[in-house]
Order: sequence, then C-alpha cells, then structure tokens
Amino acid sequence: MKTIMITGTSSGYGLETARHFLERGWRVIATMRTPRQDVLPRSEQLRVLALDVTDARSIAAAVDAAGPVDVLVNNAGIGAFGAFEATPMQTTREIFETNTFGTMAVTQAFVPGFRQRRSGVIVNVTSSATLAAFPLVAPYTASKTAVQGFTASLALELRPFNVRVRLIEPGYGPETRFTENGGARMQGLITEPYAAYAQDVFAQFAQATSVTHASDVADAVWQAANDTSQRLHYPAGADALALAAGG
Repeated sequence: MKTIMITGTSSGYGLETARHFLERGWRVIATMRTPRQDVLPRSEQLRVLALDVTDARSIAAAVDAAGPVDVLVNNAGIGAFGAFEATPMQTTREIFETNTFGTMAVTQAFVPGFRQRRSGVIVNVTSSATLAAFPLVAPYTASKTAVQGFTASLALELRPFNVRVRLIEPGYGPETRFTENGGARMQGLITEPYAAYAQDVFAQFAQATSVTHASDVADAVWQAANDTSQRLHYPAGADALALAAGG
C-alpha cells in the first residue's frame, strides 16, 4: 500500500485530493497548520499531522512523524487579489514565504529519503496564472511562477535517482476558499484608482462558465502520482486545459 503526504488539506484542493486517494486505498497523511479530524472521513489509512510550511521546526517534526512516503504533494498556499501598487511588500513576502519558500523547504526536507530509496514522486501545485497573465494577482503569480521554474529544474536534478517531479496547474476555482483565506491580507488592496477596473475583473470571473473544480485537481494529482513517464505539466480544469492548449 502506497503512502501520500499532502500539505494544506483543511479545505479546497488539498482536502479533495486527500479524499480522492483515501477512496482509492492509499495511506494518506493529511497536514494542516491547525489539525482537524472532522474534515476528512474516518479511516485507518488516514493520519492528520500539524504542519506550518513556513516553520523549519514544524517541517522537521512532520518529516519525522510521517516516515517514508511514496508521494509528496505541496499544495499549501495563500493568495491575495489587489493592485500591486497598494500591496505592502510585507504582504508580498508573506505570500512568497508560504507559496514559494514553503514549497521549497518541505521538498528539501523529503528529498534525501526519496533519493536514498531511489523512488518517489513530488507534486507541486501552482496555478493557471502561470499559463496566462491575469490582473490583480501580481505577487501571487510571481510566487507560483517561481515554483514552476524550481520544479522544472528539480525534475532534471532528481531524474538520475528515479524520483519524478510534477506540476499541477489548476484553473480558476470558485469553490475554493482563496478569497476567504486571504482575510486581512486583502484589505485595502483595491484602492480608488483601481476600483472600477477591479469591479469589471471580478464581474468577469463571476460570469466564467469554464472553471476548475476541486475534483479536477484531485484527478490531476492522481494522474501525476501514478504516471511513470517524464511528463512535467498537468493542467487541471477546463479553463486551465484551454490555456495550456493556447486557447
């Protein structure tokens, strides 16, 4: 029986991915900053661990508690909608700390085990914002684009050790808690000069008919975890697939 560890499983894509793999008989290690058992079905194959991807001690403790895993999914992330002009640099750094450096730190902690066993899969979840330009998400897009480059390079670096590295690129997911999770970080980021433009942008997103569902991302992670080829990119969702195809 294989084991998968997923970061950021309290909601959205991470939660659905954990459910997806549990239903298919995998051992699942679901991590979140504040562990909650009630969001996932009870199962002998499930472990819920505390993990703050921005805290080195938390990462080390999670690695020790998890033991060997076959697949690591770096899904934990935060975001913010807003004009870059109005975004404090501290907020931009906070986004990078979780999305970019958090992904890199967790990956680095698990690489020795994968390398020594000469097997394993690392799956990094980014965004369709890396496939096409979107307004009002400049720091978020930058943080995810950095992960794209990191992942592509790491895939080559770990290939001699039979460790596969993947990218999941979800599209726009209205059923996620992206905006809700932004919380105070997003307050004041739409200043008056940008208000009318932002209203138009939000209206376009609200009318979108081609979107990404959490199940699309879970399916893509499943495919990436079980694909033995050297494929790197896995767009997830109808809109992401269209962007990846140049549509």
